[in-house]
Amino acid sequence: YMGKGVIKAVNNIEEKIAPALCGLSALDQVTVDEVMRELDGTENKSSLGANSILAVSLATARSAANGLGLPLYRYLGGPMSSLLPVPLMNVINGGAHATNNLDFQEFMLVPHGAKSFREALRMGTEVFQSLKDLLSDKGLSTSVGDEGGFAPNLSSNKAAGDLLIQSIEKSGFKPGEQISLALDVASTEFFKDGIYSYGGGRFSNLEMVEELKNLVDAYPIVSIEDGLAEDDWEG
Repeated sequence: YMGKGVIKAVNNIEEKIAPALCGLSALDQVTVDEVMRELDGTENKSSLGANSILAVSLATARSAANGLGLPLYRYLGGPMSSLLPVPLMNVINGGAHATNNLDFQEFMLVPHGAKSFREALRMGTEVFQSLKDLLSDKGLSTSVGDEGGFAPNLSSNKAAGDLLIQSIEKSGFKPGEQISLALDVASTEFFKDGIYSYGGGRFSNLEMVEELKNLVDAYPIVSIEDGLAEDDWEG
């Protein structure tokens, strides 16, 4: 599979994780997850890999829900749960997911102002189409990246944020009130020898954290998924 397969992840599940979990109850999600963390033994799950650990964790939750005859959202959310989680919609791709010049891997919409999943889906779809129109008007590419988001060449990651704000407003929604933003920075993709090469600059761990803080101050960002190690956030 030229490095793109999941053979190693499957082997980790079958040969290492499964024997450690045999005999545990699928209803005890906390213990199942903790056993896998201890078995991995690293801070960033680099031994067993997130593809193995997460897959087993999700399968455990699904199995427990099926055993109790409950939909997954009600099993995870409790007996009074009535809404699905707010979806995060990946609409601009960069990093390893696209062949453009954006450092960050995913720029996402978070339609938290919707009253239902159906409405959230509609809101995200309308902003996605507005974004396509804006890109077209600016003469930018409307081809998509690996995960379905647009993959234009932009001057900076901030330019992507500006486009998303414009698209939200063009669709008739209020940024930060009805629809906010989320990022998957995937900073390990531009990290080498203790330095983050980002946006044409070079940053230390704490300097990179400060860059992310500045983005949160400038845009209605409510979630950041990142490759920074836990120690990078100290201070």
